[in-house]
Amino acid sequence: MIVLSDKEIRSLLPMTDAIEVVQRAMIAVSASAANLPLRSVVDVGAPNKMGVMPGALMPGNDQVEACFGVKLVSLFPGNPDAGYSSHQGAIVLFEPEHGSAIAMMNAGLLTAVRTAAASAVATRALARPDCGTLVMVGVGEQAEHHLEAMLCVRPSIREVRMVGRRREKADAFASHAAERYPGLAVSVFDDVRSAVEGADLVCTVTSSPEPVLMGEWVTPGTHLNVVGASIPSKREIDEEMVARSRLYVDYRPSTFAQAGEVIHALESGRIQREHVLAEIGEVLAEKAAGREAASDITLYRSLGIAAQDLACATHCWHEARARGLGVEAWLD
Repeated sequence: MIVLSDKEIRSLLPMTDAIEVVQRAMIAVSASAANLPLRSVVDVGAPNKMGVMPGALMPGNDQVEACFGVKLVSLFPGNPDAGYSSHQGAIVLFEPEHGSAIAMMNAGLLTAVRTAAASAVATRALARPDCGTLVMVGVGEQAEHHLEAMLCVRPSIREVRMVGRRREKADAFASHAAERYPGLAVSVFDDVRSAVEGADLVCTVTSSPEPVLMGEWVTPGTHLNVVGASIPSKREIDEEMVARSRLYVDYRPSTFAQAGEVIHALESGRIQREHVLAEIGEVLAEKAAGREAASDITLYRSLGIAAQDLACATHCWHEARARGLGVEAWLD
């Protein structure tokens, strides 16, 4: 077994590779080539939590390599104020022939990259090809990775608008983005409603427990990636936004159990389960329709699933072996 650090993950899983790996994983998931128990969440002292995400990519599919494993991840919302990522943890990867543990790796960066890659996969499939204006609601770690991911799949983006709970943090992120991507016009807005007016692409990557984006604010033709809320008690968008959109998800079972926005809209009777048009893997495999008109509002509700972690971990394991990276841990 080898052990991989965040520094090694950074070199082994560039965003362009992660997008292709995650796309194949999502096709496999929607082809029933994965076994994905629902994520378990353990309260470890409010507001902190630990998540346990087991899963298996099954043999015989033509998209991803068979493997199984588990991700153990802690969510500490206050970490960024102390200079740490809010997500800390580890992934253990097993091979399917003998059940041997072959790798353990830091889950923080891998989670951030695969989450942004999943949004990029959905954006490539659902957003208008000519997207020019991107809005980032939330300016934490996920915003940085999402900006990179969106630019990978929509190089037509020329303007980025940022909205954050803390103006000074938003200004710092905007300055960093303008320096890293000199061709972009980067600006900071004080409110979400003004920022999304006339936008083509919106990513919500906040930790807010209550909606920060309302459906009446969004312009026809927009594509949204709703990413931040990962438990049923949290939701980043209101019921109007859910109802107005053509809604796509990563995995139906977790959506109906854990996506607060969808659960609320169902319980109020605003939508029926059929309002979830497809899993993104079904769209990618051309088994379901995506955007049908330029004026459609498309929405990808991302919860994140173990298949994404396993596929990315397997990619990192192969690359590490090829490059001689990682620390060997002998298990007798």
